[in-house]
Amino acid sequence: MTETHVHAPHTTETEPRGDLCIRTLAMPADTNANGDIFGGWLLSQMDIAGGVAASKIAKTRTVTVSIDAMNFRKAVYVGDLVSVHANLVRVGRTSMTIHLEAWVLRRKEMKPILVTDGNFTYVAIDEQGKPQAIPRDPPMTTA
Repeated sequence: MTETHVHAPHTTETEPRGDLCIRTLAMPADTNANGDIFGGWLLSQMDIAGGVAASKIAKTRTVTVSIDAMNFRKAVYVGDLVSVHANLVRVGRTSMTIHLEAWVLRRKEMKPILVTDGNFTYVAIDEQGKPQAIPRDPPMTTA
């Protein structure tokens, strides 16, 4: 990854949004040929976090079916503390879309930095791997 913002829209985000799903440390084994953290590693961390959120919502196994609107905004470096936050965007009958944000805390920084975000779609599946309905919470009642 580079610091170039070619395809990333301008953002004014200063704080992570959504539920914290995963936090990990970027290590030397996760680097690309330039010595930066490999984008595929970061994408896999985001998918793991999204899977955690999706399974919690679906109350069953889920699988990733698509990844859209990925924005690689800033490089991730060895030693960065990476946190992935999830926001539910949409729930259908068997699928859901979750917006995931990856933020880092750099060693000498006090504020988190948004490095990557995107929309991940997951499908709830049964034990045979077939799509199954996502349970709906009961409607809220007023007393």
